[in-house]
Amino acid sequence: MRERGPVIGITTYGPEGEPPGFSLPVTYVEAVAQAGAVAILLSAGSGILEAMLDLVDGLILSGGGDIEPAVYGGGDHPTVYSVSRERDNFEIELARLALARPELPLLGICRGMQILNVALGGDLEMHLPEVRGETVVHRLPPREPTYHPVRVESDNLLERIYGRAEFEVCSWHHQGVRTLGSGLRPVAQAADGVIEGVVYEEHPFAVGVQWHPEMQVADDPVQRLLFEALIERARSKG
Repeated sequence: MRERGPVIGITTYGPEGEPPGFSLPVTYVEAVAQAGAVAILLSAGSGILEAMLDLVDGLILSGGGDIEPAVYGGGDHPTVYSVSRERDNFEIELARLALARPELPLLGICRGMQILNVALGGDLEMHLPEVRGETVVHRLPPREPTYHPVRVESDNLLERIYGRAEFEVCSWHHQGVRTLGSGLRPVAQAADGVIEGVVYEEHPFAVGVQWHPEMQVADDPVQRLLFEALIERARSKG
């Protein structure tokens, strides 16, 4: 019998639409499969969170719409979109439970990195162009991806995974970290100072990136390294 790869849980978008549904871009699943793992989708309201984590060998907190500003003490802003308080509550609690499991590797992507930050008591800039200007474009109008370089500090998990100090990333966000959550270390930045990568130093493999590596893996071997590292760590757990 062929041995299966480790199982990676990926959180979904939603519930949204009419009738309400859960969704996820296929690039997340393809990135996990390409790295040799099996992807399963985790959605809000689908069960006991501890039981969900028992099923998986690793966890990805996916991207998507904005976190409800009231969750982290923010106000109203006209650019906030696709808010789901049910998803927010689900992912924040899932992140906290996962961080308490040192054997379970965790990767937060874009919104997922922001969820990590909020789960640990941090907050967000509600619209980066208003506080950082346009020297680095983090998404094209109205809401389209773009590319820019990020620089990674030395001597941290992200630098060890990528093995280089600078590379190009696919960027698709208008919010970012303002105050860091407890235990998070900023380890990557864009040229305008926006935090692009964090690690949770009380866990052996808990990392968040503000960019979308899953959108690059088909053409960029550098971005495959992040998923390969996650799956390798998950393999040792499973």
